[in-house]
Amino acid sequence: MPDHLPRVRPTGWSEPLTRPAMANDEDVRPGLALTSRWLERDGTPWIPVSGEVHYSRVPRSRWRETLRLVRSGGVDVVATYVIWAHHEPVRGAARFDDGLDVAAFVRTCAEEGLRVVLRIGPWCHGEVRNGGFPDWVQDAPVRHRTDDPGYLDLVRGWFGRLGVELGALCGPDGPVLGIQLDNELYDQPGHLATLKRLAREAGLSAPLWTATAWGGAQLPAGEVLPLYGGYGDGFWVDADAGWHDTFRAHYQVSHTWDDPGIGADVRGEEGAPTVDRDTAFPPATCELGGGMATTYHRRPVPSALDVAAVAHGKVASGSAWQGYYMYAGGSNPGPDLQESHATGYPNDLPSYDYDFHAPVGAAGLLAPSHAALRTQHAFLAAFGPVLATMPSTLPDALPSGVDDSATLRWSVREADGTGFVFVVWHQPHVPLPTLRGVQVQVDLPSGPVVLPSRPTDVPAGTLARWPFGLDVTAAGGVPVRLRWATASALTTLPDGTLVLLASAGVPVEVVVDPDVRVSGDGWTVAPGVRALDERTGGVVVLHAPRGRAAHADDADRAAHAGAAGGRVLVLGAADADRVWVLDGPDGRVLLRSADPLWLEDDEVVVRASSLPLVQRWTPDGWQRLDVRAGTGRAADDGSADAVGDVAAGAVGAVAVVTTPVRAAGEPAVSYGAHEGRASAPSADRVAELSAEHRLADVGVPVDGTVRHLHVAWAGDVAQLLVDGRVVADRFWDGTPWDVDLDVLPGAEGDRVSVRVLPLHPDAAVWLPAEAADRRRSVEGPLGSLDAVALTRSRTWRAPLT
Repeated sequence: MPDHLPRVRPTGWSEPLTRPAMANDEDVRPGLALTSRWLERDGTPWIPVSGEVHYSRVPRSRWRETLRLVRSGGVDVVATYVIWAHHEPVRGAARFDDGLDVAAFVRTCAEEGLRVVLRIGPWCHGEVRNGGFPDWVQDAPVRHRTDDPGYLDLVRGWFGRLGVELGALCGPDGPVLGIQLDNELYDQPGHLATLKRLAREAGLSAPLWTATAWGGAQLPAGEVLPLYGGYGDGFWVDADAGWHDTFRAHYQVSHTWDDPGIGADVRGEEGAPTVDRDTAFPPATCELGGGMATTYHRRPVPSALDVAAVAHGKVASGSAWQGYYMYAGGSNPGPDLQESHATGYPNDLPSYDYDFHAPVGAAGLLAPSHAALRTQHAFLAAFGPVLATMPSTLPDALPSGVDDSATLRWSVREADGTGFVFVVWHQPHVPLPTLRGVQVQVDLPSGPVVLPSRPTDVPAGTLARWPFGLDVTAAGGVPVRLRWATASALTTLPDGTLVLLASAGVPVEVVVDPDVRVSGDGWTVAPGVRALDERTGGVVVLHAPRGRAAHADDADRAAHAGAAGGRVLVLGAADADRVWVLDGPDGRVLLRSADPLWLEDDEVVVRASSLPLVQRWTPDGWQRLDVRAGTGRAADDGSADAVGDVAAGAVGAVAVVTTPVRAAGEPAVSYGAHEGRASAPSADRVAELSAEHRLADVGVPVDGTVRHLHVAWAGDVAQLLVDGRVVADRFWDGTPWDVDLDVLPGAEGDRVSVRVLPLHPDAAVWLPAEAADRRRSVEGPLGSLDAVALTRSRTWRAPLT
C-alpha cells in the first residue's frame, strides 16, 4: 500500500453526546429532540435543510407555487424574516392582511409539508431600511437593541401583535420549528435572553430558539442555538477590494464555523477574531449563500457551482443543518423600503429588486443553483439519518491557506466502517487546476480503503461524495457490501436501488468484493471493480455469492424475472441538471425533467411554455410520463397551442417589439458617495438620464398561465414602468432581468416601458468578469436594450403511474 497518499484516519467524536435542555426539557415538541451532535425527528437523526423565503417580498398569489418549488428542491424548513417596517410603517396601524398575513403564510407552509423558522427580530436587517425598524422606531429616543426600558416597551408591543397572529401556530402541534431573536447582535447576550422572555410572554414559543453566531457573537449560554453562515462572495466589501479571504475560506473544508466577514461593514470589526463553536449544540447554519444581493458599488453574481461548493463544503465539514439565505428571491412591497446611503447604511440597493440570484428567483423562475443544490439535498434526505451520526475528519495534510491550489480539499464522515469521502475542488475568481493522479486513503480499523483503484485526475469543478462500506441488498435479501464508488451518493429508491451521480471528467468505479458477481452496464477492469462511462452512467447489478444467498431458489427466480441482485444506478454527469428526487405516495420517486416540477398527491405537475418531457425511473429503465395540459388553454391532445398569439394567451415565447421614446443623456461618473462607496443615482436622476423604450404588446393576464418578461440589457440601472410609474428596478451585473408581469397591476398591452441608464466607463462600480469585459468593449458609456421577450407558461400534469 503506498505510504505517500493523502490520508484520513477517522477518530470518532471528540466529546460525548449530550442533550441540552432546549427542545428536551423546555418547549418540548412531540417527535423532536436536540443533541449536541444532531437533531432528531421521531427518534431518528435528522439533517434539516432550510431556505429563506420572505413572504412580504413574494406576492401572496405566488406563495404556494414558490413553496412547492422550494419543497421540490429538497428544502424541508422555511425561514422567514418578520419585517416590522413592512407591517407597521405608521405606529399603531400594524397590518396583517393580504401579503402581510404571516399566519396565512405559515399555514401555507404547513400545508406544503414545510416547517417554519420565524426570524422575528425586532431588528432583522435583510437589506431592509433601518434594518427592519419602522422609521418611528428608528427615530425613537431609546438605546436600540439593548435592555433600555423605552426600547423594550416598543418591542413588547410588536411582539404582542405577533403573538395574536402567530401564537396558535406555535404550540406542540404547530409548524413553527424555531424562532430567531434579533440578528447579528454581537455584544448583548443579556438582551437576547430578554427578547426570548418577551416573546414567551407574548405567546410565541418554539422548540428551537436561535441566534446568529458569526462575528464572534456573545450569546447567552444554553438559551439559543448558535447558527452560522457562509458566503463565497459578497457585496459588503469595497469595489476595489478584490476577492476577500473571508469569502475564499468557504471553499475549504474546515472545522472553523465562525466567520468574521459577514456584516463586518456594519460592525466595523472586519479583523475580529473567530470564536470557538459551542459544542453543547451541533454545527448548524442559517445563512449559506443561496446567491447574493446586488448593491450599487459591488455586484457579485455567484454561479450555481459557487453556491453548491460552499454548501457541499459545509456538509463535508460536519454540518448538522443546512440553511440558505436566500432560497427564494423577491421584491420589496413598496418603494424606499430598502437599505441605502440615505439611512446611513454603507451600501445602496435597488428600491424594489431582491432577486438575490436565488435558486428560486424573484420572478418564480429557477436558477441553475436549484439543480446544483437539490442533488445535495436528495443525498441528505436519503442518507442524513446515518450521516448525522458521522463526525467529520480532516486529512493529515491540509491546505496551507486560501492560496493553496495544489493540495486536495477533502474530508471523511464515517461511523462503523461506513461513510463518505467528500471532495471540494472548486472556487470562483481564482481558478483551480486539474489535480493530477489523485488517490486518497481512509484508514479504518478493518484496514485501509484506497480510492480510486488507480491514480485519477480530478478536474476543477468537482464536488463529490464517494460512498464506502454501504450495503446493497442482493437477490434473496442478502446484503452485499459496496466497498466504494467514485460517483456521488444521491439517494435510494423503495426497491432498494442505490442511485449514484457521476462527476464530469471523473471515471466511475463501482467496487465490491471479488466473490460478488457483477452484471449489467460497464466493464470489469479488475476483480470486483466495475467501470462505467461518467458521461452516460448505467446500471450495475450485484449478485450475492451462491453460498451466501438466503435461498438459492429465490435467487434463481429473481434472475429469471430480470431482477437478479441489488441495483446500483449510476446517473451520467449530463443528468445532473435535470434529475429530481421527490417524495411520492409510495416512497421516493426519481424523475428527469429540464422544466421545474413538483408533486401533488399522485401527479407530477410541471410548469413549462411547451409540452414538457418528464421521465420516471422504473426497474425497466426510464419511462416517459403521459403529460397533459393542466389549467389554461391547451389543445385537446395535451400538446401546446404554440401556434397563435402568445401575448393573447397561447403558451410559448415571442420577441417583444420596442419603440424608443427618449434617448439617454450623458451619465455622471459619480452620483455621490458614502464611506468611500459609490452612491446610486436618485430616482429623479434616473428619470432624467435614462433612455426609455415603449413595449408594443405584453399581452394580458389569462387564467392558468403566467407571463414572464425577459429583458436582455446592459448599463447601470434599469426600471420597469407601468403607465409611467416605476414598479420594478435592477442594477446591471451582466445577467438578464426576468419579471413576472402578472403580479404587477396594469402590466398589459402597451402600458409597459423600460428605462435604461447608461453606465459611465469610469464609475466606481465592481462588475463580474463578463460584464466588465462588455463594459470595456465600448468607448464611452454603456447602455443598451438588447432584446425583450415574452414567455407564457402553464402547468402540465402527469400521473406517476
